[in-house]
Amino acid sequence: MQHFRTLASYLDYLGLPRPEHPMLSVFNSKGNGYLPCPRESSPPIINDCYTISFKKYIEGDLNYGRTKYDFTNGALIFIAPRQVLQWDNSVVFEQKGFSLNFHEDFLKGTELALRIKKYGFFSYSVNEALHLSPKEEKQIESIVENIEIEYQNNQDVFSKEIIISQLDTLLKYANRFYERQFLNRKELSSDLLESFNQHLSEHFDSGQLREKGIPSLEFIANIMSVSQRYLSDTLKKETGKTTTEHLHLHLINEAKNILLQPNKSISEVAYELGFEYPQYFSRLFKKKEGISPTEYRELYKMN
Repeated sequence: MQHFRTLASYLDYLGLPRPEHPMLSVFNSKGNGYLPCPRESSPPIINDCYTISFKKYIEGDLNYGRTKYDFTNGALIFIAPRQVLQWDNSVVFEQKGFSLNFHEDFLKGTELALRIKKYGFFSYSVNEALHLSPKEEKQIESIVENIEIEYQNNQDVFSKEIIISQLDTLLKYANRFYERQFLNRKELSSDLLESFNQHLSEHFDSGQLREKGIPSLEFIANIMSVSQRYLSDTLKKETGKTTTEHLHLHLINEAKNILLQPNKSISEVAYELGFEYPQYFSRLFKKKEGISPTEYRELYKMN
């Protein structure tokens, strides 16, 4: 897999102009004309840059994952360093908007270098792009224009500090808008929770726990065609519980059913549920239920 370690080499690959700054590039259509179009297709590649890209699709709908979005409003997309990128020429569209690309070293030594890693949307898949309202578009575009002014002017000792301050503001607004998007998409959140529970149930019912172990959250998210971080954030907003808590809930409910079979030892129950070590199962059960598996079994017998 090709790895672009500098911003210039990555832009060369895309067929875009060399940047004014060795670690920062700004492309902005400003509502007139179109953004430079990158190459039509690419095999998997990675680079050491962050990308914040706003795409205003002029014609038609575009499928992101399994979800169809109406692109009357724009989509803000975030890409982190070393995230695998790949695209083909199956989708044809015109676009307006902007694209900010900056090398991770551009933030080195700043508070934003640490803070940017806490923004979950940089680990999202493309089907979880941020869809902006017209009012939100204007707010984001005004920040990008401020960045572009500093980028295009003769840069001095204050330029980098001002640009990073504007990037910080942009990301804070994006975080606010993502919160709004989570709240406004309750139906999608409910569907995601239902799908998550269904996949867990199917995995448990298939008898694969003993053979393959407890499914990882990454495995489940991949089956659902969403990123693990987005799945966790959405379920947390919808239910107040994380994906791990939901997984544990399924395991405990399944454990209760198996524990009622008197011919199975606690160790056999643990192995059947995919636990490598029975003590891990006993510890989790007691943490969630307040009593040990043995105590639960005895309590049931008494009743």
